[in-house]
This record gives sequence, C-alpha cells and structure tokens, in this order.
Amino acid sequence: MYRFGLTGIPLSSKGRMLRDAIEDTYLMGLNALEITFMKFNVMDVDATVEVGLKPKEVMPETKDESKIVIDVLRINEEGNYESVGIDTQIERGDILRILQWNLARSYSELEDLGKIAKELDVKLTFHTPNYIDLVSNDEFTEKSINYIIWSGMLANVLNADMIVTNLGLYGDNEPANAMKKIIQNVKIVRDRLNKMNIKIPIGFETSGKKSVAGSLEELLDVSKKVKNVVPIVNFPKLMARSGMLFKSPQDYEKVIQKVEKYFPNGLYVQFASLETMPENMIRLAPIKRGEPKFDFLAELIYEKEYDITIISVSPLLEHDAQYMRVILERIISKKIQNKWEK
Repeated sequence: MYRFGLTGIPLSSKGRMLRDAIEDTYLMGLNALEITFMKFNVMDVDATVEVGLKPKEVMPETKDESKIVIDVLRINEEGNYESVGIDTQIERGDILRILQWNLARSYSELEDLGKIAKELDVKLTFHTPNYIDLVSNDEFTEKSINYIIWSGMLANVLNADMIVTNLGLYGDNEPANAMKKIIQNVKIVRDRLNKMNIKIPIGFETSGKKSVAGSLEELLDVSKKVKNVVPIVNFPKLMARSGMLFKSPQDYEKVIQKVEKYFPNGLYVQFASLETMPENMIRLAPIKRGEPKFDFLAELIYEKEYDITIISVSPLLEHDAQYMRVILERIISKKIQNKWEK
C-alpha cells in the first residue's frame, strides 16, 4: 500500500487548526499528515480550579484558549518542587506546566482528532520543532529532550504512528564525538518515553548540511544502537549533503535497502526537489523544477510493491503530494496496460 501526504497544514486550508488540516488532507485525496509542533508556549501556573482533576481532564476556560497540562510539579519532602508526571490527581499547591498550542486546545480534543483521522484513514505522524540539539548537553539540549517528550505525549493521545525529529549541529565537536553524545541523549529520551508507556517509534531525518548531524550512516548507527528508533530518508536533503544522484530506480533502491529493515510496518520517506540559487545556494523546490526526480522512485515503488508513506516537504506541499500520487498511478496504469497488450 502507498500513502501520500504532507508536512504541516495544507496551504489551501482556510482554517488553521489541526482539525482543518486532517479534514482537508482527506478531502484532497491524500492519506498522510505530518503534524508540525510549532507556535507553542510553555508556562508554569499555580493549580486552582484544576485541583481534584487529572491533567488530561483539564479544559480551557475560553474557546480561544489552549490548555494542555504536560507536567505537574509537586513539593517533595525536602521542600523542593519535582515532576510527578501527568498520571496523577492534581493537588492544592501543585504547579502545572501548561502547553499553549495553536493547533489544538486540550487532550480531549486531541483524542477526538485522533479518532477522526482513523475514520478518514489519514495516517498521522508528529514532527518536533525543527531546531533540536542533542549534542551540547546544555540548557537547550534539555529543552530539546523535552520537546521530543512532549511531542511523544501529544502523538500518543492522537494515536499517531511516529515522532519525527532531527539530531542537531555538531558544533565544536568532531562528528564521532558528537554522535556519542547524541546516542546517549536518544537513549535518555527513549527511556523516559518508555517509562510513560509511550512506545511510539522516534524517526530521525537525514540532514542536508554537513554541519548538522544526520548523514544516512549516522542515522543507521543510532537506529542500530537504540531500540524503537528509525532512519527517515529525506531525499532532497540526502542529495544535498552527499551529492548522491538518483538517475534510476536502482539508485533509490540502494538507499531503501539500507533502511527498510527498520520499518516493519511500512517505509516512511520525505520528498521534494532541489534547485540551485545564485551563489550556489541550494533550497527545496517543487517536484517539476529540480532534482531528484520522483518518477524513478515511483517506478521502484511499483516494481517492489513497497508499503510506503511519502511525505511532501516541497514548497507546494499538498499540490506536490497530489502530483506524486498522479505520477505513481500513471506508471501503474501504463505497466498494467503493457501487460495486457503482450
């Protein structure tokens, strides 16, 4: 089975909420959506009207407010506040760590949206903020770990299939040393999610710049050393970083053969084209305007009958997701017609 989808809210959506994105994705004939975790704010507030409730029962007080409790802080025997998680009943004196997010308002709404997506057969994945640092082991690394944990919490309520994220800049570290730190932090993330009984896989994308961790080989290394972690091939970024040319179905197959064993329930890749700008700068481009070409990947999908999800990261988002689907379906129709004519 093949699925086509996009990252973020469709450009053509009149509404800007997650419900709009899911419903519009379905109405456009697409069946996958990579939800982007952006435009959010985290604040700590004293528990008041929430006392006696469980965090997932907390609702916003106005229709324009978002109020998702992502942690409860409680005074311990030493007189210090410590996290007690969200599997608890809120007590007087607790501090609530609240997520204000522009796409959804409450856990209840997220549960409903997950059910809607399932009914419409729209596969959901959840992308963390783009800038993640799992290398530096400083304050921002701790924030990055929290971003992935919070993404896992929201993805779990949505019944999403995967968390999608990045590794971070090498900084002043040699790549090998940076990767040691990354693997340590990925294990911390995975352990924390497991303790919360969140078993969703974490997918790390290939990066497009050599200053950013995330070569295909590095992703494979992380996936080998940490359970329930998978390598996500972003084909234009892989091409930009490595200089690989995809001039035949076999060129795509060489890459897919390296990652497919980590996806027992179907491959997941991201696609767009690249174009070179003045001063040799490279940027993502619509499918028709650059390389790599999707046609060869479509031929391979047909020949190998891959169970695969292709996410458009093109500037044209849903338009190119639909265009890729058309390319694949034309190839399928042509191949079937040729078989009948023989």
